[in-house]
Amino acid sequence: MPHGPDTFLPPLLDSTTGEEVTFIYEAYVQPIRNSAARLSNPTYGSWEMTDLLVKQYPPLFHAAANIPSFIRAFSATPNLKHLRVSCPGQESAQRYRRSTVDYALISLRIAAERSKLSDLDTLSLISIHPGALLYLNPSIGYGALPNSARVWRQIRKLAIHMDCMPFSLGVSTDHLKLLHAYLQLFSSSVGKFVFRWNGNKGPCPLSLGTEPCMARSSPALACPRRCHLSLRPLRFDKLRYMEVENAVMDASQISSFITNHRRSIHEFNFEDSSLRSGTWDEALAPLTRISGSEKWKEKTEEVMDVPLVLSPVGLDKGQMDKVLQEHSRHRHPTLSRGGWQKASAKDAFPSSVAFDAINSSLKSDDAERKDAVNKGKAVFAFTLKNTAGETESWYIDLKEKGEVAKGDAPEGKKADVTLSLSDEDFGKLVAGKTQAQRLFMSGKLKIKGDVMKATKMEPVLKKAQTKAKL
Repeated sequence: MPHGPDTFLPPLLDSTTGEEVTFIYEAYVQPIRNSAARLSNPTYGSWEMTDLLVKQYPPLFHAAANIPSFIRAFSATPNLKHLRVSCPGQESAQRYRRSTVDYALISLRIAAERSKLSDLDTLSLISIHPGALLYLNPSIGYGALPNSARVWRQIRKLAIHMDCMPFSLGVSTDHLKLLHAYLQLFSSSVGKFVFRWNGNKGPCPLSLGTEPCMARSSPALACPRRCHLSLRPLRFDKLRYMEVENAVMDASQISSFITNHRRSIHEFNFEDSSLRSGTWDEALAPLTRISGSEKWKEKTEEVMDVPLVLSPVGLDKGQMDKVLQEHSRHRHPTLSRGGWQKASAKDAFPSSVAFDAINSSLKSDDAERKDAVNKGKAVFAFTLKNTAGETESWYIDLKEKGEVAKGDAPEGKKADVTLSLSDEDFGKLVAGKTQAQRLFMSGKLKIKGDVMKATKMEPVLKKAQTKAKL
C-alpha cells in the first residue's frame, strides 16, 4: 500500500465551530453480525466521532480500519508461510501526518495475532517508513493483548528495508528506539536477519545502544518525563545468518556483534557499508581470537563483498555492447553454407570478451593502471565453465603489472582470490542481469583464497561502476 495524496488524512473539524477535533483511535475487533447490532454500536467510540469520520474521511480509511475484514482474509490462508508488507513512497515532509497506511498496518497486525497462522515463519517488511514499526509492534501497538507476540515469535526469517532518517546528536532518535524495541521482539526466534537502509546510510540496527546519537541527553533538551536509560544491547539467541546493507558503523560495534553471537552465527555480511572509526581488521579481529589463527580469511563463507570484484574496470558503452553482442551470438549461433559455424575460443566463452575490455582499459592510461595496482595489491582469478563442461581461467593482476591475461595467475605467481562460476552467469553479471550476491547465496559462485583482499578492489572499481552502470 504505497503512500500518496489519497492516503494522507486531513485534520477532523467540528462542523459547527470549525475547530479541530481530537481523534483517539480505538481498534474495533469484534465483527458486527447483524444489522440491528450495527445500528446500536458506533464503530469509532461514539456516534458523534463516527459521524465526523464518515463525513470527512475517505472510504479508503474505513476499509483500512475494518479489522474484521483483515481477520477473514487471514482465515482464508491458514497455511500462510511468508508475510510481505510494503508501504513505500513516504516523503520526509509527510512523516508526521496521519495516514491511512498506518491504520492498515494496525489492522494487519491485529488480524495476524487473532488468526491461527501456525506455519508463518518468514516476515518481510520491504520498503517501510520508520513510523510503521510503532504500529507493527504488538508490545506497544493499538489493540495489543498479553499473547499478541506469540505469532511473531514464530518468525525465523526477518527482512527489513526501512527509509533512513537523519541521526546525529541533537536530532530526534525516536525512530531508532522504535526499531530497537521492534527487533527485541524477535531476539529469541530469528535465525536469518537482513536489514537495509533506503536512501542515505543509517546506523547499524544491531548496535543502536552504542550509537553516539543515542547517548543520554539532558532532560532540559527534551520532555522532562522522557526516559533517558540506555538501550539494552540486542542479542539474537538463534541467529545464524545476518546481512546489513547501506550502513555506517564503528569497528568496535562489529567486533562486539561477532563476540556476542560467536556461538550461533555462521555467516554475516556488511554490504555497501562503511566504517566511521577503526579498520576492518580491527572489526574482524574476534574471528582470529575465536579460531586461534587467521586461517578463517581463506574460507569462502566469509566473502560477502563479491559484487565489488565483478565490475569491469573502465568499461565504456562501446565495450559493453561488444560483451553483450558476443554473449547473444553465443546463445543464438548463425548458420553458414557449411552448416553451423565452428565455435572459436571466444564462442566457447563469449562473456570472456569482458576481460579484453578490462585489459584494454588498464593499458590505455598508465596513471590509471598504476593507481589500480597501488589500490588493488592482489591477483584476482576467474574460472569460467561453459555449457560443454569446459573450464577456462583468466586473471587480473593488480599486484605488479596491472594487466589481464588467460591462466590462473602470472607465471610463477599465485592468485590471491579465485572466483569460479559459469560463463553464462558471468555474462549475466557484466550485463547487469543478476547480482553476485544472489549467485553466491545460491551456490552458483564459489570463492577461494584470501577473501580480505577483495575489499581492496572497492576504490579501484568505484570509477568503473559509475562509467559502466553495470
